[in-house]
Amino acid sequence: MALRVLKAVLALLVMPSLGLQAAHAAHAAASAANITKYRVYQNDKPLMEFASESQAIAYAKQYAYSRIEKIADRTWIWHNYPRFAVYVDGVLEPGMLFRTYDEAKRAAAGRLDVAIRDLEKPGWVESNFARYRVYQGHKTFPGWTFATLAEAKKLANRYKNAHIIDLDTNDWIWDNLTEEEEAAERKKVPAYAVILNGETVGEPYGFLRDAIRAANGIAGSEVVHLGTGAVVHSTVPPYAVFQNGKERKRFFSIREAVVYAKTLAGAEVIRDGKVYWTNVPYYRVWQGEREVWRFHGLDEAVRNARKLANASIRTEEGKVLWSNASRLLYLGWNGSSNKDTILAQVANTQGLDIDSPTWFQLASADGALEDRSDAALAKELKSRGIQVMPLVHNGFDRKMTSAFLANEAAQRTFIDALVKRLAELGAYGVNVDFEEVAAADRDRFTAFVRKLADAVHARGMKISIDLIRGDRAWNHLTAYDQEKIGKAVDYIVIMAYDQYWRGSAKPGSVSGLAWTEQGILDYLSYGIPRSKLFLGVPLYVREWKVDASGNVLDSRAIFMKDIPALLAEVDARVVYDPAFGQMKVTYVRNGQTYVFWMETEETIKARVDLAKKYDLAGVAFWRLGYEPRELWTKLLRQK
Repeated sequence: MALRVLKAVLALLVMPSLGLQAAHAAHAAASAANITKYRVYQNDKPLMEFASESQAIAYAKQYAYSRIEKIADRTWIWHNYPRFAVYVDGVLEPGMLFRTYDEAKRAAAGRLDVAIRDLEKPGWVESNFARYRVYQGHKTFPGWTFATLAEAKKLANRYKNAHIIDLDTNDWIWDNLTEEEEAAERKKVPAYAVILNGETVGEPYGFLRDAIRAANGIAGSEVVHLGTGAVVHSTVPPYAVFQNGKERKRFFSIREAVVYAKTLAGAEVIRDGKVYWTNVPYYRVWQGEREVWRFHGLDEAVRNARKLANASIRTEEGKVLWSNASRLLYLGWNGSSNKDTILAQVANTQGLDIDSPTWFQLASADGALEDRSDAALAKELKSRGIQVMPLVHNGFDRKMTSAFLANEAAQRTFIDALVKRLAELGAYGVNVDFEEVAAADRDRFTAFVRKLADAVHARGMKISIDLIRGDRAWNHLTAYDQEKIGKAVDYIVIMAYDQYWRGSAKPGSVSGLAWTEQGILDYLSYGIPRSKLFLGVPLYVREWKVDASGNVLDSRAIFMKDIPALLAEVDARVVYDPAFGQMKVTYVRNGQTYVFWMETEETIKARVDLAKKYDLAGVAFWRLGYEPRELWTKLLRQK
């Protein structure tokens, strides 16, 4: 490995300077081109991101209810949401939503009591409802309804004592009884009574037709079979027209009901609790849990929903198609100021909201600012929908930091220069990473953070700060006053890692899951709002070299992405360690024992789930480039 690196370095050294610049430019351009621009969603769940529109479309076509948005401004590029719905007997059956009218027509073909709805227009595009029902005596069966009288007669003629009711008029319009058979029916023991409001009207009837004709002259009455108590005919119109939830009028004929409903806005034709026709818009815009608008057009719904905070677009059935509700934010530290490195790191991500390049440093106690920022890179990242929040650090120099915090003029110089440059970059804000601050400087450090926060906020930007996970038992002895700092800044990143660090006397996990969760609970107990907290997540592990007694001899950091290759090279024993909630890996190489606690997609998911469980603002990853690329697809879907 070392030889390959040396050869690569020598090759670069002998390249002409212009060639070297060209190579860097080409590499940067390639990395920039690979940064994702398009995000694929299914309903409102993000699935994957792509650098090109064609790739995104090809992928999205594999999923129903999918759409593609431009990440930078959430412009809709493409979607395959259904446009037409087929309702059978007032019910939208599963699988009856279609992109095209032709597909809907094929699904509706040959069906009765069916309607095709254009979801972006009022009413039905096409319908085929029964007009006639066949009876034998007072009995009828499913499927004994027909669109035409000829079809109804064809079935009725197969049975004795059959008749047909015109459903539009509720009249007995045809039967196949002879005069002799009708007379015989009337001589039977009376079996049918006309009932109105629970009371019998007149004498019972032997012949059903007589009872029906009598009932049809009494609005709201029913014909009841005395032997079974079953209602065999009703004069209550079954189709009710509602406007904005209030019943307006009833009809026997669905056709007449629809004609009337078309004269009303917000109308529905309802029978037995099922909607048979509607001009109520299908798409609804909600803000939080309150419906605010309805639209026939999906584009119009999107256009208006985007004007609201915490908005969503839902269908009539309640399916959420789109929302701009706050999601878990993902911040990634670059740990570098190099443009090529940063672009390559970002190109590997999906769902990254905030990028934090290491661009600024407190260079000396007099407040000098070391500036490695790149305006063109900041612009490039912002154009891809990624906010830029550069990291500023103190070189982890305790002595220099103490002198700086004791010098008001130095702080003014530093803050003025930093904030001025952040504004020029159009930065989202700044991420403060001052470590190794002396405990004696606790109050001075808090005061510095307040001054910096005030200056940042005055320019309309945000400030985040990285603080140790710590422990409630001794945090008051450190330089970091979480409660007071939490009131000054917009975000605190809990650095929930290095539970066991290079100097630890015993081997252990970089970040056990129970230890991480307790850290969140501690920060919440300081009174810091959930909306201000990011959970810091390590994308690395610490491998420990131990002796026969388990004592630490040495250790090194291993990137998460390199773990699979390491495991492939050794004969490792892998067991679950409930103390850390991780898999413990032990192996022997060249007679030496090594151990580490593995970071996997499952443990990263568990950490993100903790952030969601406690409704935190986001998750921050240290650092980009340490992780396997495929992790980001899962992270995107977990947001």
